[in-house]
Amino acid sequence: MDVNYNKFFKLLIDKGLKKMEFAKMAGISANTMAKLSKNENVSLDVLSKICRTLNCKMDDILEVLPEESRGEN
Repeated sequence: MDVNYNKFFKLLIDKGLKKMEFAKMAGISANTMAKLSKNENVSLDVLSKICRTLNCKMDDILEVLPEESRGEN
């Protein structure tokens, strides 16, 4: 399952927050922010911290992309 966090980064821009400034506010490590930047999976705990800090819902920060077909008929 592929996840895209572009909504999260757009929200940070809209709020005038830098990535590492937000990470410090939310209690998220630099390594976790790097994973988010690469659209890698992160824990539900991290996503909860983000939503609590930004006062938003999961739908506001991520998008689950459909699984690409693997040539199955």
